[in-house]
Amino acid sequence: MGIQHNITELKSSLPPEVSLVAVSKTKPVSDLLEAYEAGQRIFGENKIQEMVSKWEQLPKDIQWHMIGHVQTNKVKYMAPFVHTIHAVDRIKLLKEIQKQAEKNERIINCLIQIRIAEEDTKFGLAASELDAMLEASASCSHVKIKGLMGMATFTSDTDQIQTEFQKLAQLYQKNSEFEVLSMGMSGDYPIAIEAGSNMIRVGSKLFGERNY
Repeated sequence: MGIQHNITELKSSLPPEVSLVAVSKTKPVSDLLEAYEAGQRIFGENKIQEMVSKWEQLPKDIQWHMIGHVQTNKVKYMAPFVHTIHAVDRIKLLKEIQKQAEKNERIINCLIQIRIAEEDTKFGLAASELDAMLEASASCSHVKIKGLMGMATFTSDTDQIQTEFQKLAQLYQKNSEFEVLSMGMSGDYPIAIEAGSNMIRVGSKLFGERNY
């Protein structure tokens, strides 16, 4: 059972409005090519250097999504090609994306990361800080805020995961301009879709476990 089979099988089980980000971090280019052959065009990486290297080697109709925490000083390396940045969690980062997108004469799609998990380690804005972030983005002509992203607590308590996803979905529904609600990973994407997610980030279920 290879990568192509996994992708075809997963995609056929998803509702038509849900897009799949294949989380390809740490995986070799050969694995991404296999996924590409199966029709996958959206890939998610969490390290900018690795994403740049893969972008250079792979077909140019791929949409590259930066799904990891972004350091401000690294934005310039991906600004020429990145399609969507999932984890915009501070105004300083937003301003840097604007600056680098303008330099490259591009508009970069961004998702605002909201902290919904109980764990302290998760990045993201508090829901109460969303308005200030949206206000700051209004003057960023080279940034398009497409919606929200969030990660649930890493727990086997499905009720807790469901509650966290629903919180984010309610916040998403309040803004009629949002188009993307990115939540759900290999372990919890069915719960996320049920709560209203229309973009999931799946890695190990497609490519197998990661070797660090």
